[in-house]
Amino acid sequence: MDLSPYLNMMFSAFWYLIPFFILISILKSAWFKGVLGEWQVNLLIKFFLNKNDYHLIKNVTLPTFVDDIEQGTTQIDHIIVSQYGIFVVETKNMKGWIFGSENQKQWTQQIYKHKSKFQNPLHQNFKHVKTLESCLLAHNKTENTAIFSVIIFIGDSSFKTKMPENVRFARGGIEYIKSKTDIVFNNEETQRIIEQIESGRLERGFKTNRQHIKHVKEIIEAKSDIKSCSKCGAEMVLRKASKGKNAGNEFWGCSTFPKCRNIMTTIFK
Repeated sequence: MDLSPYLNMMFSAFWYLIPFFILISILKSAWFKGVLGEWQVNLLIKFFLNKNDYHLIKNVTLPTFVDDIEQGTTQIDHIIVSQYGIFVVETKNMKGWIFGSENQKQWTQQIYKHKSKFQNPLHQNFKHVKTLESCLLAHNKTENTAIFSVIIFIGDSSFKTKMPENVRFARGGIEYIKSKTDIVFNNEETQRIIEQIESGRLERGFKTNRQHIKHVKEIIEAKSDIKSCSKCGAEMVLRKASKGKNAGNEFWGCSTFPKCRNIMTTIFK
């Protein structure tokens, strides 16, 4: 019996399924989740903030400097410029339960019994705020208090610990922005800030994104040796036992001791 026709049909069906599997992998990727989250925040800003009062600048990549020497880049999801201040928005598209506090280096995401760590978005956005602040201070004396950090979570997630007032879910982020009602910039200053951001940002495109991704990977690799506490998320530090059977041996202990007494079970000599 000649099976060639059946085999040809199977191979043809397989090739038709390849685009489907590629699409599924893209939809599940962190990149797509990030893009989707930013798109949802764009809609929130468009529908719930008056465009005459709030000017949105999206996907801003700025160079970072240390002692006037360029040290890579930082990428900001959204910058909103208004008479009421400048709002630097970091978007997180996540699901599950979210645990964290303002001072923890890492927060926890829990989906059923699975827990995973992610960088404290307040710390992440702090760099964004400082970079933007430096960019504006290079041109004019913008007051630090006029720049606000805003973290907006999107997706099927819920907070299981008390969050700072500038960490909100979806529409709540917009309400936080609208809660700032003191006028700090006149129309001329607002327009000048918009122009400074636009002129200071790196050109949008594949090359800029590629360079930024490379810089982020270098940062991650540099921090790969940093250990985090499994209980509170703070950094673990190398200590030396002063008494007991392990006296003189080094071990990893939580940097927040005595508040957190967690240690790694392995003792290093």
